[in-house]
Amino acid sequence: MSKRKIVLASKSPRRKEILEKAGYDIEIRVQDADETLPKGILPEKAVKMLAEIKASAVKRSSGEIVIGADTVVSLDGEILGKPKDENEAFLMLKRLSGREHEVFTGVCIMTDTNKKVFSDCSAVRFKNLSDEEITDYIKSGEPMDKAGAYGIQGLGGEFAAVTCGSFYNVMGFPIEKFNKNFLEISKIG
Repeated sequence: MSKRKIVLASKSPRRKEILEKAGYDIEIRVQDADETLPKGILPEKAVKMLAEIKASAVKRSSGEIVIGADTVVSLDGEILGKPKDENEAFLMLKRLSGREHEVFTGVCIMTDTNKKVFSDCSAVRFKNLSDEEITDYIKSGEPMDKAGAYGIQGLGGEFAAVTCGSFYNVMGFPIEKFNKNFLEISKIG
């Protein structure tokens, strides 16, 4: 889609897959950065901040476009990141059971002369889950590297449904909103 090299500052296989299916030829380049968030930061601001931190941390050559992204789950305004262990995954899934929550993804697109940072939000509803269902899901290993301890594109899709917004946003990359913003920034520089 773009003649310039596109660098994705993320190890997420889901983001890579979404971008490649949309026709983008990308290179993965990740640099460790301090992702500590200020206490009480709102989810929408948090994902934008983290996306910008990730994109800014990557060494960029002239002409390259760097994309940073971050996704969080928000329940009652509280950010639920990736679980640290199985117990935390269980507690997160128990809290989400039978409830609706929001998923925010922030994206930062950087060029030599410009930067665009935006976010997207989707609403997701969980069915009521028994302790046994939660435990079985955790045993699959799927929840351990995902915000909110579930993946809607995998086994988590059996109990989670998008009620408003982009399915791809819940997967970790709002491709519809990205396409519009990418087109704008790639024209500017």
